[in-house]
Amino acid sequence: MKSAFLFLSLIAVFLLASTTLVAQDEEVKPVEEAEQAPARFKVIFELSNDGEVEIEVARKLAPLGVDHFYKLVKSCFYNECRFFRVVPDFVVQFGINGDPELQKKWKDAPIKDDPVLFSNRKGTICFATAGENTRTSQLFINLKDNMNLDGLGFAAFGRVNKGMKFVEAINAEYGQTPNQGFIQEQGNEYLKKEFPKMDYIKKAYVVEKKDK
Repeated sequence: MKSAFLFLSLIAVFLLASTTLVAQDEEVKPVEEAEQAPARFKVIFELSNDGEVEIEVARKLAPLGVDHFYKLVKSCFYNECRFFRVVPDFVVQFGINGDPELQKKWKDAPIKDDPVLFSNRKGTICFATAGENTRTSQLFINLKDNMNLDGLGFAAFGRVNKGMKFVEAINAEYGQTPNQGFIQEQGNEYLKKEFPKMDYIKKAYVVEKKDK
């Protein structure tokens, strides 16, 4: 039991945070001062596997992380981002932008940590890290209850509200093979060439509230 926990803990340490994206028909905006996110909002991910995923986010769960996530989505950062790390029965990870120059801007602007107030249960979304105060743009969605990540400082801030079946259907054939360093340096050009069947986010956007 202890060895299994240690194994998962070691895996969690390697949930490295970084950033990369290729925006096609929408311009991706540069890093600016964080805008405060609404208290609650929803984000839609349109996936390459023809699925649509709705994520419900609550700012009180991780204010710094949620403000950062809100800004990333509003700037179209996650459009065309590949799911470059898929570990069945653990996590699916994404958030390296396909444009290396844009990726570097966000990677060089990490945010401080939030305390863990919301457990890493199945379907929750969380920033990946490479140590203390290193969150940038990489995210992961838990494919099962991973409460052991709570003690490692991973502050979940939202949950998949609809479409978890599409998250679970993301192509896992490449596992953890893609080299994050190459993704950062070469962007989606590297991923498209070496991993042509890799799933990705076609479009990510905040659901705007309709006026009553």
